[in-house]
Amino acid sequence: MFIDPKPIHNYPWYVRLFFWKQKKTYGAVLDPGLLWARSPLVFSSVALLYGALNRKSSPLPPALRSLVTVRISQINHCEFCVDVNAATLLKHGADEAKVLALNNWRESDLFDDTDCLALDYAETITYTERTVTPAQREKLKATFDDDAIVELTGLIAFQNLSSKFNSALDVPSQGFCQIPVSSV
Repeated sequence: MFIDPKPIHNYPWYVRLFFWKQKKTYGAVLDPGLLWARSPLVFSSVALLYGALNRKSSPLPPALRSLVTVRISQINHCEFCVDVNAATLLKHGADEAKVLALNNWRESDLFDDTDCLALDYAETITYTERTVTPAQREKLKATFDDDAIVELTGLIAFQNLSSKFNSALDVPSQGFCQIPVSSV
């Protein structure tokens, strides 16, 4: 990594609570968390936003959320994000073939109309030279309610923040996904 994390005991107690939760959830403290936590207030805010977007009561299905986050991670060249999000996607029921086809989802028949709509929207927002079109907005309105569109847009914005942060600081994969990151 470009920036070294501090020893865990050097972080404030309330940040170490988040680390405990990460270790319980993922089996390890996440490298990006160690970097974000160099600014405890920012880390806490980012962690709370992630928790809000990843809650069980989200209007977006967990597999769709994971699908979108993996694709954005691929675009932003974030090894860590592809790794952890692909593992989560598999956990949410996607099969390995779908995960492997994600980089070329437009040429695959493994993705349903809702997947394609969300992925197209995610790419449009992520590639800064593109603009969301009225036709995309109409399709979104026909598929999702307003709350789901807001959450999808927020998730896409968050994943761009996260994956660009990790990519810029050269955060490596932590080995969560059994599929090699370079294959996804």
